[in-house]
Order: sequence, then structure tokens, then C-alpha cells
Amino acid sequence: MPPSAHSVRPPRELKKDRIELRVAGSAKELIQRAMAVSGLTAGDLAYEGARRVLEEHQRMVLTGADRDAFLAAVLDPPEPADKLVAALRRHRDLVG
Repeated sequence: MPPSAHSVRPPRELKKDRIELRVAGSAKELIQRAMAVSGLTAGDLAYEGARRVLEEHQRMVLTGADRDAFLAAVLDPPEPADKLVAALRRHRDLVG
């Protein structure tokens, strides 16, 4: 199955840098199996894994301003809007 266009580094980028790793035999076997089924090189697999880790980390980490706004809203929540109060009343009337 060929990788999607956005999942691997751009082919235009010259691959000239090296990273050397020592891994357990089981890790080497896993990497080789992943290479065989994906058609990716070990470097492309490492790149894809690193990209995914960083994307997940970025989603999980709030910037300072985001964190401050969230904490302020939790510590001092705003009054509910009139529409929200009316919706809750309708819900209670319907559901009980």
C-alpha cells in the first residue's frame, strides 16, 4: 500500500544526513516488517513516527494564553446566556 502524499517527507528534499541507531533484535524485526508492508524506508518510518508524535504533542499542549483563558473560565465561569437558560428550561419541561 503506497503512503499518502502528506504522510512522508517531500521527495524533493535531499537525503544527506544520517542517524545511526542501536535497537533490540525485536525492534529491528518490527521495523523491517513495517518497511515490507508499507514500502517505506527505515528513515521514512522514523520520520513518520516522529511527525505523529509531534502532532499529538502539539494537540495536547496548550499555549500559555490558551491555558490562562481556560483556567480563568474554570475558576470564574461566566453567567449562562439567556438562550442557554431557556434551552435548559425547555429540556426540563420535555424530559422532566
